[in-house]
Amino acid sequence: MIKLAFGLLGLACGLMAGPALAQPDANFPNRPIRIISASPAGGGVDLSARIIADHLQRLWGQPVTVENRTGGSNNIAGEAVWRAAPDGYTLLATPPGTITANAALFKQLNYDPATLTPVAIMAVGPNVLAVKNASPAKTVAQLIAHAKANAGTLSYASQGNGSTSHLTFELFKSRTGIEVNHVPYKGAAPAVNDLAGGHIDTMFCDLGTILPLYQGNRVRIIATATLKRLALLPEVPTIEESGLLPGFNSTTFFSLMAPPKTPPEIRAKLNKAIVAAMQTPELDAKLKLIFVESSNLDIAAMDEFIKSEAKLWGGVIRAANITVGQ
Repeated sequence: MIKLAFGLLGLACGLMAGPALAQPDANFPNRPIRIISASPAGGGVDLSARIIADHLQRLWGQPVTVENRTGGSNNIAGEAVWRAAPDGYTLLATPPGTITANAALFKQLNYDPATLTPVAIMAVGPNVLAVKNASPAKTVAQLIAHAKANAGTLSYASQGNGSTSHLTFELFKSRTGIEVNHVPYKGAAPAVNDLAGGHIDTMFCDLGTILPLYQGNRVRIIATATLKRLALLPEVPTIEESGLLPGFNSTTFFSLMAPPKTPPEIRAKLNKAIVAAMQTPELDAKLKLIFVESSNLDIAAMDEFIKSEAKLWGGVIRAANITVGQ
């Protein structure tokens, strides 16, 4: 018991201490920048980070590298950056869960995700609601009616416990009152493959992953989880258009974060350079190739956006009693 108490005290002190406050560097950057990606190579986060890294390297003449450090529901990369020097030379490229869900999902963490500081949103990807081809549901209203008529017998897939696809469907369930069984997968690819194979009834998924299956008529996308219709899917209505779920919105955003106490001047310089780059035809075209869009949020707007997302998904997690760690 005494050893446990000292261990918890040490953890609490470590969390409270965090990195020391750095002084603004007027010559930033004057040495290499390292971006630690919480996602594997080839995924949306990794590709977005490499697009940004290439631009910043050409802009500033300093090496900007991307290092993949995966695992632990993004906590390995998150903690590494949280403990790094707050000088702008170590950044975190991450999907939303690290900063909007993990604090609620995990009973104990060795770092505080809420104190990571925003730098820029690298890209935003739409989520869509899909069903297997054999499903009788061709609209949101029909899916809800089908689920209610077969309460507890339908299944929905996700990329894993606590993932965006998981939490989005739990939000959908809470707002519609349906009972659908969750089947978590290790990643999006096996989940959408089982949906295409008819083994799963429905799921929310990012557009980039599921679009080829939709275009090949292997799955049916019945709605987008965006507030506006997508240019790539003009024929598909939004969930809000069903008239049953006003304001329903779920996007997968890839953010660039810095250690706590990173000087605002450094974060602002990074943000302005990235936002300006993403508005150029060159980077816009590169982002569209991976089915994501640019963002023009400044530091203040990004901070408010992340706080609102953390509040939304934290509420979903607590209401559904979702946990993925001790």
